Amino acid sequence: MATDYDAPRRTDSDEVSADSLEELKARRNEAQAAVVDVDESETAESFELPGADLSGEELSVRVVPKQADEFTCSSCFLVHHRSRLANEGSTELLCRDCA
Repeated sequence: MATDYDAPRRTDSDEVSADSLEELKARRNEAQAAVVDVDESETAESFELPGADLSGEELSVRVVPKQADEFTCSSCFLVHHRSRLANEGSTELLCRDCA
């Protein structure tokens, strides 16, 4: 389907001009009712500041040891699969991103 980008676009204001005064008042009241008061102190409590005390928190991440087909890059210190090794003949283990 072809679209004519030069044609004027219809907006909500075009539709509003054809509505009656009662409909416009009803829409205005509906729009005002949708506004929600947000308490800034409540939203601020949901954010954690850097350096916060997390001593009571427990980690729920399962740590898997390095597998036989993986290596640790000597530059970025990330564990990669052997297929990401840049130079297989070299003694220095570098990933393709760091090479």
